Parts: sequence; structure tokens; C-alpha cells
Amino acid sequence: MRVISGERKGTQLKTATGTGTRPTSDKVKESLFNMIGPYFSGGTAVDLFGGSGGLAIEALSRGMDRAVIIEKDGRALSAIRENLEKCRYAEQAEVLRADAGRAVRMLIKRGEGIDLLFLDPPYAKNTYYDLAGELAAAGLIRGGGVIVCEHDKSVQLPERYGMFWKEKENVYGGTVITIYSGAEEGENNG
Repeated sequence: MRVISGERKGTQLKTATGTGTRPTSDKVKESLFNMIGPYFSGGTAVDLFGGSGGLAIEALSRGMDRAVIIEKDGRALSAIRENLEKCRYAEQAEVLRADAGRAVRMLIKRGEGIDLLFLDPPYAKNTYYDLAGELAAAGLIRGGGVIVCEHDKSVQLPERYGMFWKEKENVYGGTVITIYSGAEEGENNG
């Protein structure tokens, strides 16, 4: 696994040992960022299921100012911190050890503004996608923001989370990337 593009392009990233995480493949990651960017001029990215930190690090490499990475697994946290150091993003990232539900409540309490939200929970935990709705309902995802959900193709996500409408949905084998944007219903930003 590596950083695909931007200022840290080609940097190899460590993945956590064990079966608790499922890193997004380089191919899917490249397609995902081509769908939503591919580059950014600032903003805050939040990854509710950090894994190796690969998605947040990719967002930083492509121009995001800041990232908040949530992860509850200790081995994954070690990999995230190591990857952030290796990419020289430790100062731009906040790593929190927490369950995603608890982290969302904390982000709401802090009033954390979000420009790019990643949700890639364990595939068996379909209810975690509802956390996007909680953040949208709290008004934390900025108007031009984007919600990215990675899920198994057997999972059907809603057409919208608050004011964020399903804009794109691409299938990669058994994995689906669903993109929500703040565009009006039927409007296409891409």
C-alpha cells in the first residue's frame, strides 16, 4: 500500500497486523480520489475508521490542510502514527482512539467542521453508515463537503444524508464506493 498522488506520492504505508482492518486497495483508492477531487485546496478530512490512515494521508497529500483519524484498534493506531511520521503529517493530523459512534458525539460536541468524510467500517457493521447522517444533521459537514462510503455490494445505502445526496456509486469487484455531495437533488458536481 502506498500514497498514490500528491506531495507524498509513492511513499509506502504500513498496514496493521491482524484481521481487524481491511485497507482500501491502491486501485480503489486511486479511483475514489479521481471521483472526488482529485486534488484539494485546503479543508479538513475525517476518517471514522482509520485502519492504516491511508485515506486521510492520501487526502493530506492531495491538499487537505488537516485530518482527524478515528481508530479503536491499538495495532492499527500504531500503524497510523508510524505512517503519519513517515509522511511528515503528524502535525497536521489528530489521531483519536475511540469507537466511531463515541467519536461522532465528540466531534459534534466540539463543533468540528468537516469537508471530506470517510466511512469504511467493517463490512458486517452496516449501522455505522448512519453516523454520516448524524454528522450531517448536526451541520458539521460543510456545504461543499463530500461523504465517501466504502461498502460491500450487498449493502444498500440511502439516497441522502441530510442535505447530501448520492451523487456517484462505482463497483470494484465486491466493493462499492458511494459518494454523497451537498449538490441539490439531480444536480451533478462532477
